[in-house]
Amino acid sequence: MDLSDEQRAFTAALAEFARRAAGTREQRGPSPHNQDLYQRMADLGWLGVAIPEEHGGAGGGMVDMCLFLEQLGHGMIPAGGFATSAIVAGAVERFGTDAQKKTVLGGTAGGRVYSIAMSEPGAGSDVAALSCRATAAPDGGYVVEGQKTWCSNAHIADAILLVARTGGSPGDHDGLTMFLVPAGAQGLRVSGIDTMGGREVNDLYFTGCRLPADAVVGQAGAGWKQLMAGLNLERLILAALMLGTARRAFDDTLAYIRERKQFGRPIGSFQVMRHRIADLATEIECCRLLVYDTAEKVDRDPGRVLPRESSMVKLKTTEVARETALAGMQMMGGYGYATEYDMEKHVRATLISTVYGGTSEIQRDIIGKTYGL
Repeated sequence: MDLSDEQRAFTAALAEFARRAAGTREQRGPSPHNQDLYQRMADLGWLGVAIPEEHGGAGGGMVDMCLFLEQLGHGMIPAGGFATSAIVAGAVERFGTDAQKKTVLGGTAGGRVYSIAMSEPGAGSDVAALSCRATAAPDGGYVVEGQKTWCSNAHIADAILLVARTGGSPGDHDGLTMFLVPAGAQGLRVSGIDTMGGREVNDLYFTGCRLPADAVVGQAGAGWKQLMAGLNLERLILAALMLGTARRAFDDTLAYIRERKQFGRPIGSFQVMRHRIADLATEIECCRLLVYDTAEKVDRDPGRVLPRESSMVKLKTTEVARETALAGMQMMGGYGYATEYDMEKHVRATLISTVYGGTSEIQRDIIGKTYGL
C-alpha cells in the first residue's frame, strides 16, 4: 500500500498512544472498554476517523478506518465500544434523518457508544427468523415486545440500533425495520451475559417499550435491504480489528521464542519453530493485503455492496487470527496459558471472532453462492 504522509503519521501516533497509555494491564484495566482512554481518543479526533466533517469527524474513508482499527487491535487499546458504534454510525449515515445523524455521528466522534440489537434466542445466522415485533400505535409511534440477545456494548451504550419486525412473519426478509432506541427507554431492560471475555454482551427485554415515529431509521419495512447495504462496513471493521490482534499475537510469540532457551539455545532457532513462524507471517500478510484491497474498493465506490470480498476478508482474517493466537499459546507452552502474559487474552478474543458478525460457516456459504452454487 502507498500510504500518504498523513496516514503514516496517524498510525504512528496511534502506536505511540497505545504504548504510553495502554502499554500495561493496569493502564488498560479489566474491562474490554475503558471510557477514560476512549474519551482521550475522542478528544484527539480519532474516533471520527471515517465520519463526515460536517458531523465533527475527520472525513476519512475505509482505508483510514482500517488503519485505526488495526492499531486498536495491535496496541490492545481497550476501546471495545468502537466497532459497534462505527457500524451504527454507518447505518445512520446511509439512512438516518438529519437529526439522527447529528446525534449518532456526532456522538460517535465525541466518545459516545452505540450498540446493535439483532440476534434473538431463536434467530442468529437466520436473520429472517426475527420475531421481536414493533407494532404501530395510534399516535404514529411503535410498541416493542420481545427479546434480543448477544448485544455487544448495550450496557454502556447511549442508544441501541434495534432491528425488529413491523410486518410479515418470522421467516420473511420483508417487514423488518430499524429503530434507534435510547438506552434508558421505559420498557427496556438490559441484562448482562457472562462470557470468557468478561462483560461484553447482553440480553435485551422489551416489554411495552414505546418508541416515537421518528425512532425509525430509514424506511419502515426495508430493514433487510438496509442491513445488506452495511455488509462491507461491518465485516471490514471486524477483519481490520482482528488483523491487528493477529499481528500482536505474532509479535508476542516472536519476542518470547527469541528469548526462551531450551537445550542450550533459543527455541526460535529450532526449525519447527522457524517454519511455523514463517507460515503465520505469510498468512498474516495475506490478510493485510485482503483487508486493504477490499477497503480501497469500498473507497472507490462507497455505494457498491461487495458480498464476496467482504465475506472473504471476514472469514480469512478471523480464522488466521485464531490460528495465530492458538499457535502462540502452543509455542509459549505453559506461559501462553498463564495470565502473566497476554497470549491467553489473544486466544479468547480471536476464538469468538469467527462467530460474531456472521460465523465462518455463513461466510463460506455466502462466498459459494457468489459463484452460482
